[in-house]
Amino acid sequence: MNRPAASQRADFLIVGGGSAGCALARRLSEDPNARVVVLEAGRWDSWWDVFIHMPAALAFPIGSRFYDWRYRSAAEPKMKGRRISHARGKLIGGSSSINGMIFQRGNPLDYDRWARQPGMRQWSYAHCLPYFKRMEASSTGDDRFRGRDGPLVVERGAAEGPLFEAFFAAAQQAGFEQTDDVNGRKQEGFAAFDRNVWGGRRWSAARAYLHPVLDRPNLEVRCRALSTRILFDGRRAVGVEYETRGRRERILAGETILCGGAINSPQLLQLSGVGPAALLRQLGIDVVQDLPGVGENLQDHLEVYIQHACTQPVSMAPHFAWRRRPWIGLQWLLGRGPGLTNHFEAGGFVRSNDEVDHPNLMIHFLPIAIRYDGTRVTSGHGYQLHIGPMNSDVRGRIRIRSTDPHAAPRMAFNYLSTRRDRDEWVEAIGCAREILRQPAFRSLDGGELSPGPEISTRKEILDWVARDAETALHPSCSCRMGDDALAVVDPQSMRVHGTEGLRVVDASVMPLITNANIYAPVMMIAEKAADLIRGREALAPDPALPFRLRPARVETDAVSAA
Repeated sequence: MNRPAASQRADFLIVGGGSAGCALARRLSEDPNARVVVLEAGRWDSWWDVFIHMPAALAFPIGSRFYDWRYRSAAEPKMKGRRISHARGKLIGGSSSINGMIFQRGNPLDYDRWARQPGMRQWSYAHCLPYFKRMEASSTGDDRFRGRDGPLVVERGAAEGPLFEAFFAAAQQAGFEQTDDVNGRKQEGFAAFDRNVWGGRRWSAARAYLHPVLDRPNLEVRCRALSTRILFDGRRAVGVEYETRGRRERILAGETILCGGAINSPQLLQLSGVGPAALLRQLGIDVVQDLPGVGENLQDHLEVYIQHACTQPVSMAPHFAWRRRPWIGLQWLLGRGPGLTNHFEAGGFVRSNDEVDHPNLMIHFLPIAIRYDGTRVTSGHGYQLHIGPMNSDVRGRIRIRSTDPHAAPRMAFNYLSTRRDRDEWVEAIGCAREILRQPAFRSLDGGELSPGPEISTRKEILDWVARDAETALHPSCSCRMGDDALAVVDPQSMRVHGTEGLRVVDASVMPLITNANIYAPVMMIAEKAADLIRGREALAPDPALPFRLRPARVETDAVSAA
């Protein structure tokens, strides 16, 4: 190996400038004696780019080659052979620069389930809550559960107008409770949602964590730098080979930290000889460490839209007309108007049956009938619920297809492949319809547009879900923490088992997906990991007690490796 110049050395090399990478860059560079370098394959989040900074413009980046890596799953057998599109942010801030800006921690019991996995005792809700509080700046909620001084600004959506009023009333009429704060003591119920918007602009991980500290002399961020291989000396990671502007370069590091997310981190590990030995040998890759769990345990959230026509002109539909967009943009620049909304301003968490201990369905309500890509089922007014199971027992895997780092890996999520998952989907559609048929919507309801009243039996519902469902864009768990045979990452240090100088910090390390959007949990993981990596004493467990439907369980939840 040629000896790199001084500028090609780092104490901490962060591979991936997405959500976790931005948080780690800030925390690790707090030590002025530690040189921190971030390699990001995408571009900068330019200040003038309205499509990423205007909250209401969130549909534009998804599917665009300028903002989105545009991954696709393998043909999903239970989804009519469809290849499901998976948007991933192609710029600094990663997917936090193109997501729906929804801030949800998940249910407190999610983390207690984590803590029941082998080696995960220090990841209970009591251990994670202090890091949730450290990272956020929220002006609402109970001080026992919410942070006030962190870099990540969290504001409550307005959730105002006739459609939102009808939605909250209908949820109560259907027998569901309201809650003061889905990120507080009790997640279960309906409420206005928190969002990462500040001053009318998207408050991504890059804007919250990275941009305020870019002037630190010990921090360097290199964009358009695609990491192609981890460099090893035996089993010690000593740096990374990467491509930039048509050149291949190397940078050495004392610690290499992968923050590429649930797709790219297992991909880079496998490309570098860390993963299932049989797969690596089949592709002619020298095995550095046989870790069969790399790329396994892949999890995600799937969702559908239950869409209704609206009989009154009270939806957001007129604001989506092309002729109105320049005016909306001008209003947004002046700090007002519909450009300030991220659309996902309200929703709730409910249990689909009496057997579950905490909510297993997530609902978002939108005052317009529209898909993620901006297409609409009606030219008139409408509204919709997004709904899907949150704790599916479906498991998939990620595996590289070749030694080409530019080739996307094969992603098989296996949606709808278990009986429990299919049962919960039938329950979910019934739950959504029960809310939307309540008297509160009577004066507004112009009829169900999708799936349509003709879809009613279990077979018809599952057939429609297979044809129409989309990912909620929450890939996770593909390099899970733990200390069993299929675990990849040590929960006490974030090191990759069997290696030295190599760690993973991103959504891939979750052992089980959380019961909500995963952005907030990823940021919490990064905050906690920063202390582990720096060898600092962990924040003391927080004694605040969340709501429990039933007494705490003591048995161990099995982690599927299918």
